Amino acid sequence: MPAMACCVDAATARFPPGYAVATPAAGSSFLAPVPLSGVPPASNNVEASHWSPSLSAELYNIDGWGAPYFSVNESGNLSVRPYGAATLAHQEIDLLKIVKKVSDPKLLGGLGLQLPLIVRLPDVLKNRLQSLQSAFDLAVQSQGYGAHYQGVYPVKCNQDRFVVEDIVRFGSPFRFGLEAGSKPELLLAMSCLCKGNPQSLLICNGFKDAEYISLALLARNLALNTVIVLEQEEELDLVIDLSKKLSVRPVIGIRAKLRTKHSGHFGSTSGEKGKFGLTTTQILRVVRKLEQVDMLDCLQLLHFHIGSQIPSTALLSDGVGEAAQIYCELVRLGAHMQVIDIGGGLGIDYDGSKSSESDISVGYSLEDYASTVVEAVRLACDRRSVKHPVICSESGRAIVSHHSVLIFEAVSASTYESPAVSPFGLQYIVEGLPDEARADYENLSDAAMRGEYETCLLYADQLKQRCVDQFKDGSLGMEQLAAVDGLCDLVSKEIGAVDPVRTYHVNLSIFTSIPDFWGIGQIFPIVPIHRLDQRPSGRGILSDLTCDSDGKIDKFIGGESSLPLHELEGDGRYYLGMFLGGAYEEAIGGLHNLFGGPSVVRVSQSDGPQSFAVTRAVPGPSCEDVLRVMQHEPELMFQTLKHRAEECVDGNSIAATASLAACARSFRNMPYLVVGASSCSMTAINNSGFYYCNEDAYNDPAAAEDEQWSYGVA
Repeated sequence: MPAMACCVDAATARFPPGYAVATPAAGSSFLAPVPLSGVPPASNNVEASHWSPSLSAELYNIDGWGAPYFSVNESGNLSVRPYGAATLAHQEIDLLKIVKKVSDPKLLGGLGLQLPLIVRLPDVLKNRLQSLQSAFDLAVQSQGYGAHYQGVYPVKCNQDRFVVEDIVRFGSPFRFGLEAGSKPELLLAMSCLCKGNPQSLLICNGFKDAEYISLALLARNLALNTVIVLEQEEELDLVIDLSKKLSVRPVIGIRAKLRTKHSGHFGSTSGEKGKFGLTTTQILRVVRKLEQVDMLDCLQLLHFHIGSQIPSTALLSDGVGEAAQIYCELVRLGAHMQVIDIGGGLGIDYDGSKSSESDISVGYSLEDYASTVVEAVRLACDRRSVKHPVICSESGRAIVSHHSVLIFEAVSASTYESPAVSPFGLQYIVEGLPDEARADYENLSDAAMRGEYETCLLYADQLKQRCVDQFKDGSLGMEQLAAVDGLCDLVSKEIGAVDPVRTYHVNLSIFTSIPDFWGIGQIFPIVPIHRLDQRPSGRGILSDLTCDSDGKIDKFIGGESSLPLHELEGDGRYYLGMFLGGAYEEAIGGLHNLFGGPSVVRVSQSDGPQSFAVTRAVPGPSCEDVLRVMQHEPELMFQTLKHRAEECVDGNSIAATASLAACARSFRNMPYLVVGASSCSMTAINNSGFYYCNEDAYNDPAAAEDEQWSYGVA
């Protein structure tokens, strides 16, 4: 420790590494910093030059949570395998190439969209649907089950028009339907299913009023296979009265409250105290009332929901077995039962741990899930000699999570700067310290000489706090406080006690794009989508653009509190991807700080040179768009600013034009940071002094000439 002692004793001419001095010490006797957890140290035969994509795949556990849809290619980029395990090598899609195509200016052949960006992958969506159907088909066939599986997609998971339409189209060959939980969801489901398989189910869940039930009965009249599921006993009277008035014979389902309870975070809607469903007593009253009005034959479906993200097949078997007994009892009571709807709960493995003890993982495969469900229903029905029902599930999370990738940029990162102090400067600082602070300084020097690391830290903290107090009292200058801060930070660094985790600032709003992390602590896999052939240089947390201390991500898969990341390289871009976020995130995202949603592109596999085609591109909401949501009127706002500009420029029309053009671009651009040029940000004022920026121009170059609304510049 003598070198450190000399750094805190200006009378000597020796200073530790990191100081700019005339005669630097040969070395420091302090311990080297502790290697970063999760990043293999360079001394373990994994120097940066020997790093490989396979090591990155292992580091981020990509094969655990990403298989069979995501992998690292030989270029060190994240690639998509659109057909899962059946994807051929030439069919893989490089995510970095998608980002380049989308974000490059139009003059360079790109689409000129601004990040953040959601990449939708309909081929993955189709594969998820087919895989789910195949798993149940296999279970039905192998167990000799007497009916079939027929799923529905709960549109609450992602109500995007093209997602829902894709599911209806992809699922039509196996009668895949939709589930709605509100009136607008019911309207979109009705419209979409008009183009689907007529046998597809339309499950009407959620709390209902007369208008909701009337819509559901209308759907029945439109030859849609509609089932009104009773969530509350009171809804039955409305169904009976309205069906008679409209002369529609309804198909009715009942949601049962099971005793089986999911103990995890997502189990709050299960058990006897759950938010939804009828108790056994209420179910019996519903059966009696239907029998009294000669409508017991209308009761044909039993619905239940154990809870989202069911962790184990043991819990699944218990819940399905209990529900199957209720189903058999309804058959005994005279209901014309046809379908058992097991609800949602099919989980996905967010962290790749395949654990049945975690809220973010599951200990089973699709095949395990399907086999467990079919077996539980079959055994219960066989014991009671009841005909096997059609099995329906509402597996939204498992269907849409994988098909969507959120891509965003890291724009800067915090850095540690070693203080530069000359021998004379250090002596001046020490002499300027008050007596008590100087005593702490001398104690620190003595502890350094004795090699007492913990004592060094104690005195450094004590010195720092005493100087902070004296600064607050006005007895210490800012230069001295900064120098003491630097000295104490250097002590920590030399001992190895400096926190190695850096903060990476990302061009994103967590409240808008990853709201479940902020709201319920849901963890998603986040990985750099490129440079995976390079060894990460350190670890970091992610901080978003919002003016909110909660706008950060400091929890990652694997129980980690930081993420292995690379050094930012000058003007080079550093792209990160958040995966498995296709369910719920877009639907529940907010507008904190008026940051709107990301740009969205739809990308399909093709046989072209890039292996993909962008079939749809939509820019994210502009400042104008988000202002309108909050009842502001951008045109009037601009006119107000225009009048003020004309008053302030003293007749200088050129200055007014330039200022207002910049203001107009701000209204039309996305709220996020413009990192590099986009087609919209590069659009200039035309000769008439008007600024145009039409969203349709992103999809149709000719549309750039059309005026959506314009700003006049005097």
